[in-house]
Amino acid sequence: MRTSEEYKQDLYKMKPNVYIRGKRVKRDDPELSGGIYVISKTFDLADHPDFKDLVVTKSHITGERINRFTHVCQTMEDLLTKQLMIRKLCRITGGCIQRCMGCDAINGLSVATYAVDQAYGTDYHRRFIEYLKEFQRRDLVAACAQTDVKGDRSKRPHQQADPDMYVRVVERRSDGIIVRGAKNCITMAAIADEIIVVPTRAMTPQDKDWSVAFAVPADTEGVKIIARTSRLRAPEGLKMPHSNIGDDENMIVFDDVFVPWDRVFICGEHEYATMAAHLFALFHRHSYTGCKPAFTDVSMGFGALIADYNGVYDRPNIRERLVELAATAELVYAAGVASAFYGQKTPAGTFIPNEVYANVGRMHAGKHFYRELEILAELAGGLAATLPFAEDFLSEEVGPYIKKYIKRRQDVPPEHVYRCLYGISNVLCSSLGGVMAVAGVHGGGSPVMEEIAIWRSYDFEKKKEIAKYLVGISEELPKD
Repeated sequence: MRTSEEYKQDLYKMKPNVYIRGKRVKRDDPELSGGIYVISKTFDLADHPDFKDLVVTKSHITGERINRFTHVCQTMEDLLTKQLMIRKLCRITGGCIQRCMGCDAINGLSVATYAVDQAYGTDYHRRFIEYLKEFQRRDLVAACAQTDVKGDRSKRPHQQADPDMYVRVVERRSDGIIVRGAKNCITMAAIADEIIVVPTRAMTPQDKDWSVAFAVPADTEGVKIIARTSRLRAPEGLKMPHSNIGDDENMIVFDDVFVPWDRVFICGEHEYATMAAHLFALFHRHSYTGCKPAFTDVSMGFGALIADYNGVYDRPNIRERLVELAATAELVYAAGVASAFYGQKTPAGTFIPNEVYANVGRMHAGKHFYRELEILAELAGGLAATLPFAEDFLSEEVGPYIKKYIKRRQDVPPEHVYRCLYGISNVLCSSLGGVMAVAGVHGGGSPVMEEIAIWRSYDFEKKKEIAKYLVGISEELPKD
């Protein structure tokens, strides 16, 4: 397994194909440092006594010790441990660990590639397993590029006026394929070793050229990563881990990119391209039942702390708000636990989450995300948006005034109050806070996609049977 320093050095050696604010930059650009700090935690904590049993596991292929972010789940316990790992790590990084993108992609592809081989006699699964061995051996970080730019939303890929609105195969050669198109809203692509591409929607037979899944190094010729970076504000003179955190969201352009066949995992088999799209989303929504409770933990912690400092922690209205946050966090997490418990082993050997519970958990988290921010703003008051700069707090001239007038309980140092409010301001008012708010609703798929998944997989007919029995339309006892 790699260290965080080895990860950084490998990243800094990559060809500069990242664009930020109109300039092409190397990956050691300061704008990317916040996201690199977050990803580095997945390496650093592999040796930490409190985290190593979560972050490190054994490869089911080679038997070697590997980072869990490169592991394909084989059991219910694997899913539960991944969920717990994500929640605990996301608490340390303030709400997102980012590396689950690649983890969820390899889990989904492990099932889809096996299924397509069984149907068509192809060798995609063998290719995938060889890729997975390399992925685990090198302890790689991958961004999953799923969301196509989509063009006219009323039209399928083959119906678009510009066929490049979904990533497609433009040429099939003896040594590989040429792909063209773009993916949007892709987290941490600028700081990843690899880009794993899967389809974004159900495909039809007419969408054969767009039914493609593959992996390329993130600096492959023809790949252009256009990054929008954001981070928490870093106060000068006040050391706080919370302020090291950042994020990059990307448009990835594939400008006639060559992909060798050994890195092509689906190519034209539309029904299994659909499966790959569905399975990545399923695994990713299960991951959200770990990270979203962690974000609520952060909001809850700040809200409880500022209420304590204000001297009103035990007031009924404060209790009501904090209990609401706790209920949201634990219901979402419980849905993930249920999704693992009621998951199933596939013929590929991969253990997949239960679709209903994973989507219910993700939907519940998304619907309550802005409510959580509202509660935190209510508990913190207006200073979250009007807090004096850290430079003023540390100023010899005006700092003493801030310390005097920011004072709350007499036994709480004013610096503790300032630090707490600074953290709340980062959550509510920073550039990354704004990104996280939208991601809380749309990350892992917009809410309508969770509704579609639940509608497709939930058995409403059995609920009708209950109603029929209760009013005498049917005498048959409901079975489930």
